[in-house]
Amino acid sequence: MAAKSSSRFVVYAALAGNLLIALIKFAAAGWTGSSAMLSEAIHSLVDTSNQVLLLYGMHRSQEPPSEAHPLGHGRELYFWSFIVALMMFMIGAGGTFYEALGHISEPVPITDPAVTYVVLAIAFVVEGATWGVALREFRKAKGEAGYLEAAIQSKDPPSYIVLFEDSAAL
Repeated sequence: MAAKSSSRFVVYAALAGNLLIALIKFAAAGWTGSSAMLSEAIHSLVDTSNQVLLLYGMHRSQEPPSEAHPLGHGRELYFWSFIVALMMFMIGAGGTFYEALGHISEPVPITDPAVTYVVLAIAFVVEGATWGVALREFRKAKGEAGYLEAAIQSKDPPSYIVLFEDSAAL
């Protein structure tokens, strides 16, 4: 049970971090009118929704067996983890592509480039903090196994999904 509660903590930390980053990016996009910042804000919002889906999957996987599911709901965790993977690529890329097309046809000059660097620094610190939480918990769970071996053999996808997602974000 400790592994489940530690992964829940990791997912909540990532949720808070991604939500904070999304809000900062939306504010910066509103301030500067930057389509790239708006695209990044949408991406961070998708990351936030990913954490919500992981939490939902974790909750559903703990449901007791029923007539319709005599072996329980444990596999729902894997289903919702798969949905998260699809969302990371499909919605994030789709939003970015949409914004790119709109601003290629009607370019807007950069108004305040310093805002971009401030947002980047804040996002790096927040993402780094959630990455540190995920790494610490993953190290506890992996034991003597290597990182890749532990991810392949893990029965707890949220623990390494957050770690890999934050690694990619950094």
